[in-house]
Amino acid sequence: MKRGDVFVLGGQRYEFLFTRGMTAYVKSSVMRPPTIPSWFSEMLPLSFDLALEIGRFRRLVEEKLKAGKSPEEILESSRLQSHQKSEEKKISEIREFIKNYCYVKEDVAREIYDYIKQQFDYLEVPTDKKIVIERYKGEKMHYLFHSMFGRRVNDALSRAVGFLVARLGGRDVELGINDNGFYLAGDGIQVEKAMKNLSRENLQEILGEAIENTEVLKRRFRHCATRSLMILRNYKGRQKTAGRQQLYSGFLLASVRKLTKNFPILKEARREVLEDLMDIESTKLVLDGIKKGEIKLVYKETSIPSPFALGLVIEGYADLIKIEDKMNFLRRMHKLIQGEIEKR
Repeated sequence: MKRGDVFVLGGQRYEFLFTRGMTAYVKSSVMRPPTIPSWFSEMLPLSFDLALEIGRFRRLVEEKLKAGKSPEEILESSRLQSHQKSEEKKISEIREFIKNYCYVKEDVAREIYDYIKQQFDYLEVPTDKKIVIERYKGEKMHYLFHSMFGRRVNDALSRAVGFLVARLGGRDVELGINDNGFYLAGDGIQVEKAMKNLSRENLQEILGEAIENTEVLKRRFRHCATRSLMILRNYKGRQKTAGRQQLYSGFLLASVRKLTKNFPILKEARREVLEDLMDIESTKLVLDGIKKGEIKLVYKETSIPSPFALGLVIEGYADLIKIEDKMNFLRRMHKLIQGEIEKR
């Protein structure tokens, strides 16, 4: 965080001023919206393989929704009553497919169908072969990446894209991640140019620079330094606090960086961030797919976030709104989206 950033803790907003040691000094009673997205800890992430299967399932449903009618069906649907029967039959077949594919009950299959159908009617369905990048104007310009590749890949991909966007625009970028995608928010950000500049060949270097001054690398370095006995948890029978360990870790990190960037403990900390916390190898596979044209990038502009984007958008405000407010927000957005669909 930088001076002036606003974050949420315990439902209250605080403006960050400065730190001394392990203590952060803040200003309360802040009315400005948060500039730091909510942190949901290192929860058990959606795996890359399972995410691909979800993307494949979406693609199969989308293909069935797009399926053209035969000449006989077109002739049959020339009358309104016949057309309605044909549509009902198609919906029933897709719901049956969802029920059998996912091993779910009838009511669950209906909910899944309605959710995907609304996304299909309003925007476009992201799949394992298609990343939908949705742009809409809120308090800031938001770019929502519907990238169904799991949290660890989205973490790596978002940090790389965010770093390139920040370097191109010379400004900080807000970033949020979940299992289904990520978003970048800011004014004057050049997402399309950043995506063109990102590739398998430069991913390692870009991510290395992106994480170099982050807290996640500092934390991993402390873990590695403790395991290698460069930092002692106990000394002469006295236990050191986590705060003191972190303080020593900061001094130690600054010292080893002066010696060499390839200090073994620092290299291991970088490896843990890129390979354990993130999934850089699977991210390279995604970038390969984009380069070869196997994975398409589809840019769309919307006036309000699409159904698939609502979960990602609302996570950034999870600490600010109550459960009842969240439900009301989702209902209101559902009506707005439905209204947009009916206009078309």
